[in-house]
Amino acid sequence: MTRDAVIVSAGIGAGHDGAAELVLKVRYENGVEGPVVLDADTALALMKNCGVASIEDLAGHAWRNVLEKK
Repeated sequence: MTRDAVIVSAGIGAGHDGAAELVLKVRYENGVEGPVVLDADTALALMKNCGVASIEDLAGHAWRNVLEKK
């Protein structure tokens, strides 16, 4: 059975256009961790899908939630 990639941490970063972006650290199924940058709309959708009000609460949630449309 394959485990989903999991969000390890989240922070705010500046995008190339000056807009805030959500920077996630994601641990993939093979144990490798890497950054994923989301625009504001996608970040808000992720937070809604995870049922969290704060980016600090994203840790431990499945990365798959970014793809879900709830």
